[in-house]
Amino acid sequence: MSNFRLTLERRQQVSTLRSAATYILGLLVGLGCGVLVLLAAGAPASTLMDDLVVQVFFSARGLAQTLTLAVPLILVGLAALAAMRLRFWNVGIEGQLWLGAIGATLVANNDFGSEALRLPIMLIASAFAGAIWIAVPLLLKLKANVNELVVTLLLSNVAYLLLQHLLFGAWKDPVNSFPVSPRFDDNEQLASLGFGNLHSGIYLALAITLLMAVLVQKSRTGFYIDVIGHNRRTALAIGIPVTATLTLMILLSGALAGLAGGLIVTGVEHRLTQTIGINTTFSGIVIAFVARFNPLAILPTAIALAGIYNAGSTLKVFYGIPDAIVVLIQGIVLLTLLMVQFFRSYRVSLLRRTSPQTARQIT
Repeated sequence: MSNFRLTLERRQQVSTLRSAATYILGLLVGLGCGVLVLLAAGAPASTLMDDLVVQVFFSARGLAQTLTLAVPLILVGLAALAAMRLRFWNVGIEGQLWLGAIGATLVANNDFGSEALRLPIMLIASAFAGAIWIAVPLLLKLKANVNELVVTLLLSNVAYLLLQHLLFGAWKDPVNSFPVSPRFDDNEQLASLGFGNLHSGIYLALAITLLMAVLVQKSRTGFYIDVIGHNRRTALAIGIPVTATLTLMILLSGALAGLAGGLIVTGVEHRLTQTIGINTTFSGIVIAFVARFNPLAILPTAIALAGIYNAGSTLKVFYGIPDAIVVLIQGIVLLTLLMVQFFRSYRVSLLRRTSPQTARQIT
């Protein structure tokens, strides 16, 4: 073996069949490892398939809950996609979501606008608040080249403290002992579809997904995004509006995260609480990576992840499985997908070493 060496070679072309096969393989391996983790944590093997699949996707109650959980996950996945396709690491999705929920609640508490327009104003305010919150790290990135990882993460802490300040202070419901805001009026709530807790926000999430697919895959802006994401210097050299494209997409990322918060408080909670949006940053990044930054693939990925959350709640109640196990399974799935992504793009070759004498003869 001393006469051979291992080398990595990048594949010049990757077939659709290879891409699909590696994706499915990585997903199956990740889910298989997740099942082993659940078994090791004490989940019973005899009912695991029923708890993870049948009750989550094939029962009316379970499917309704899964789709309800998927609505904000679709938006946070699109938020992560919008930023990360440009190599902007938005790890403050939770903070932008909390600001969006705060913006919607601000409109509701102060009765801004007419009753007929109150709900649209709340959703617009949530998107605007999320965009404003991400504008700070964007500005620091463009003007002073400050690392967005640090700023977005720190701003999430600030957003949570602001949320706590409001719920324990001026916005606390006086008739409730818990730190929650007063319940929204009927005209400030998204319409129920009569299928569990599922609300009309799912239509908005689907429409935004289609619009994002057109923007990223079919428009000139999408071409700009691809070039900037691969090489920003080259994009500048050939005259692509880098700053304008970056500003548009990063503000869009914050707006989508903020809108996710608005949909949670208007569609599910019907008030501002301190428990919304937990772990949405990690969930959004996982969804974007698993979907390989394809907007249309965000939909099934978000629904699958919502099913994992739904099943995790069942396992927590009946078998005492902690929430950390669900997060661990997400991490395992992401890691396996990244591993197979590497072998999809590269091949390992075994080459014979060339002796110095042979090299001189060749030259």
